[in-house]
Parts: sequence; structure tokens; C-alpha cells
Amino acid sequence: MGEPTPNPHATKPKTNLKRKILFFAAGTGLVLSAGVFFFQTFNAKDGSAGEQKKAGKVRISGNQPNLRSQPVAKVGSVVISEDELARECVALYGPEVLENVVNRAIIQQACQKAGVAVEQAEVHAEVEKIAKRFNLDTKTWYDMLLAERKMNPQQYRRNVIWPMLALRKLAGQQTTLSKKQVQQAFARDYGPRVKARLIMLDNLNRAQKVWDDVKRKPAEFERFARDLSIEPNSRALGGAIQPIPQYSDNESLWKAAFKLKEGEISGIIQIGPSRYAILLCEGRTDPVVTDLSEVQNQLVEQLTEEQTQEAVALVFKKLKEETRVDNYITGTTTGGVSQTSGTNFSKGQVNRAIPNPTQGFNRPPK
Repeated sequence: MGEPTPNPHATKPKTNLKRKILFFAAGTGLVLSAGVFFFQTFNAKDGSAGEQKKAGKVRISGNQPNLRSQPVAKVGSVVISEDELARECVALYGPEVLENVVNRAIIQQACQKAGVAVEQAEVHAEVEKIAKRFNLDTKTWYDMLLAERKMNPQQYRRNVIWPMLALRKLAGQQTTLSKKQVQQAFARDYGPRVKARLIMLDNLNRAQKVWDDVKRKPAEFERFARDLSIEPNSRALGGAIQPIPQYSDNESLWKAAFKLKEGEISGIIQIGPSRYAILLCEGRTDPVVTDLSEVQNQLVEQLTEEQTQEAVALVFKKLKEETRVDNYITGTTTGGVSQTSGTNFSKGQVNRAIPNPTQGFNRPPK
């Protein structure tokens, strides 16, 4: 269990009007830099990886000429060659750009082996679908990407959309949502929350002593929080934290919180390794929405997306584990180990390497 913080993104009501779309943390989605031309790759059927044709020949990864004598600039009498520029780009941006190329190559090989193809029309259709989520046309969405993420349309299609669609097909998993999952998501996102103050401590003996003191002097909870809590943000506010939702990430915390009545002090709650919390309940918030039917479609869409992304992330993690990669820029070798079907990965582990098509943007009102 993670420890609680007053982070508003972790605890404020998640309404339809303003909610972060679940995203995969950037990995293959790193924004390509000036060195991107040096790493031109294979052409997937989506038309996003770009075969480079020159002098009638197809140039793909591993098949570029060793020397690039074409001049790219002239400073006085000094000519700067494409090869010199490429070396500078590799030195500055090589590891990041190469990671994009390597990850695409891993996915492409898996697609070829599985007989999976992503057509250009599918890539464009997905971009249009994402743009519509933000009530934008495709051109405006591309303009926002360029302005906010410094990513042009070709890079976005090649490094984010194509891998995402390919991995979805490789995952081949149909999502299954139970009525209970939808109801819990409704309670988490729209239901009442516990208003509370918190004292966090990193030692059980110390937590026991503080709890004894707080029980004797409950009116001084805020002072104890300011003087003794190790959580800096809430400490400065006398232990005040954002209201705690039901079915949130820290199960120990929310279960203890929802057992309290206004004015009650909790027992000592272990919320993580060497992390102990004491709560003072200050009541509950009113529910944002009381009728599930009003938001059921949005919840189902959201949960389906979450399940799909988790399945995709697990597939990509497995592919990276099974594919040997010798990286001559970083001097490292990874992968090449077959995974058993029972291997488990945490959501944090698998999500970090998957591109996020909407990272950094909020979904607008519908």
C-alpha cells in the first residue's frame, strides 16, 4: 500500500467534467528530438514507421550507409556534414531515440510472428477518435501535440498510436466487467468521502505513544499533527488532507476511515512499510452523483480502457523480457529470457514503458 498524501489528484472527486484519461507512462512515447532522422526504421503497414527510399533502394534500420557526406551547413569555409551532425545527435539524444526504435522493433517482430498487421486507416481512425474525446478536429489535435509535447503528426502516429494499436491486437483480450466493479468505481469516483486529518509516523512505538497522547487530548489533534507528523504537506495544514474516497488505492486507509463517525479518532493504521497513520474524522462529503445510471456509460468506458491498457502493458513487458536487445550506445544487454505464464508484474512496472496517446491533456466536458 502506498502512503497517503494531500495530492488533490489522488483524492478529489473524479467527475466527467474534468478527469485525467488513464495513461501509460512514457517509454516508447518519448518525444523524438533533432536526432530522429538518424534512426529511420522499418515500415509497419500503418505507414508510420517510414521506409526511406533513396536512389531507388529501401533504407531500413541497420542498412544505412556508414558515411554521410552530404553537407547540412557551411560556416565560412567550414562545411558541416550530415555525418558530423548525426554524431552530435547520437551523443545528445541517442539513448532516448534508440529506445523508441528498439521498442517498435520488438513490437514489429511480435506482429510478424503472430500475423498481426495495423493498417494506415486504423492509425488515422484512432487519431480521429482521440481528437473527438477532446471535442477537437484532427488538425487542431496535431497542432496541440506539436505545441505541448513537441511531437509532429508522423512521430505521434509512429511512436505512440501504431505501437498502442499493435499491442492491443497482440493482447487479444476481451474486457469483462462485473456489476460489482462498476458499483465500486461509482462509489470511488462519485460517492461520499471521509473528511479527515492525519498524523503519519514511521515507527510503531512512536505511533503508539502519539496515539496515547491524542486519545488523552483529542482537541489538540491539529497541534500533534503539526509537531509530530512526518508527512510534510498535511503537517503544515494541521494534518488536513483531501477527503478519502471509498475503494481508493490504499485499502487499509479508506477502510479505517469509513468506520469512523464525526469526531472519532482511529486506531493506528499501517498504510505501508514503516508508515503508520492516525485519523481524526471530521465528517463526510456529499455524493457528487447519486444515480449510477447517470454516469454508467462513462464508467464502463473508463474501466474498459483501464483493463485494456493493463492487458497491453503486460504483453509488452513480456515481449521485452523475451527479446534480447544488445544496445551498443548504452553498452547494455536486456531480455532474452522466456517468461512463464504465471509471472506477475505490477501495474507500475508494466505501464512505464508504454506510450500514452493523451498524456498531459484533460478530457473536456461532453
